[in-house]
Amino acid sequence: MSERTLMAYFKTPWEAQQAVEKLSSLRLIEHSIDRFDGYPGEGVQHLDKFENPLSADFPGLGYLTLGGNFVPDAGALAAASVSASGYSSGGADNRVNGWDILLTAVVEEDDYDKALQIVQDSGAL
Repeated sequence: MSERTLMAYFKTPWEAQQAVEKLSSLRLIEHSIDRFDGYPGEGVQHLDKFENPLSADFPGLGYLTLGGNFVPDAGALAAASVSASGYSSGGADNRVNGWDILLTAVVEEDDYDKALQIVQDSGAL
């Protein structure tokens, strides 16, 4: 049988997970739920320890505040972000607070329209 891929954006991982639970009633072959933002790297929550800006060896402000793994030019651009400077009016921990959760699901072609309706009913963009 033929397969189709469905990509849907959500505001929270819990909304995406609820959609997956509903999709499991169909012939769901595979799925993944990922968070993304505009910066490469794992983010601040994955740093092993807090680095002292006076004595530590870190490549720049973007690495220190965003936890990104930047090449030098991208690091300068990331440091200009309101999230890096602390002047952000964004969400908790300066995370992106929009449609930053991506649900990717592979379903049988016959179930695609039903799957599309399920994710839309679950709040997907």
